[in-house]
Amino acid sequence: MRALSYLGAFITGALAGTAVGLLLAPEKGEETRLKLTEAIEDFCKKHNISLSRKEVDDLVDDIKDVAEDLAE
Repeated sequence: MRALSYLGAFITGALAGTAVGLLLAPEKGEETRLKLTEAIEDFCKKHNISLSRKEVDDLVDDIKDVAEDLAE
């Protein structure tokens, strides 16, 4: 149960951080997505949460979509 609360907190923070980052970052979207993917993978390793590469990619895409909606 504790892992789910960590994951929920991380996702909430990631959404807010991504939205701000995408609005202010001069990098290309692909580079930003790669950095976000690496950050999610590092977080999961640190907290012993196992996600497949596809699940991480899907999470990054979901965060990107929310950030784009917030930017509009």
